[in-house]
Amino acid sequence: MFLRAGDTISGQEGKATSVIDGNVQDMFYVKTLEATFEKIKAEVKTLGKRGTQHKGTGWAGSGSMTIYYVTSIFRKMALKYAKTGKDTYFNITIVNEDPTSTIGKQTIVLYNCNIDSVILAKLDTESDVLDEDIDFTFDDFDVLDSFGNPVV
Repeated sequence: MFLRAGDTISGQEGKATSVIDGNVQDMFYVKTLEATFEKIKAEVKTLGKRGTQHKGTGWAGSGSMTIYYVTSIFRKMALKYAKTGKDTYFNITIVNEDPTSTIGKQTIVLYNCNIDSVILAKLDTESDVLDEDIDFTFDDFDVLDSFGNPVV
């Protein structure tokens, strides 16, 4: 068995939605989005073994997205926090589904996302299209749909 080129997933064949304050929003402005699971490990030294062993003790979720500079939703989150101290946590659902691929789709939900920083205002005379990078954390996730095996 080998991977056919047609079964790779196009980066443009996807969808992201968010639930912010109970409202479902299509994240049409996303250019790139990545979410990372990082395992936290403790170093363990034991008698009779010179090497250091490692034991998983937890995990942390972080992500980043580059978006077109066409939405104020994240600036409104920052304003709400700055003025009231009330933070906004939201969920993001990411679907990878390329109709030319036979491996199906993958759906990941990131829970309790929280922005790290946001650009409040931007001008750039050298840019044809304005965009911005937003980093965030999350504290839970689910895999709702998993890729399958290619159909031969």
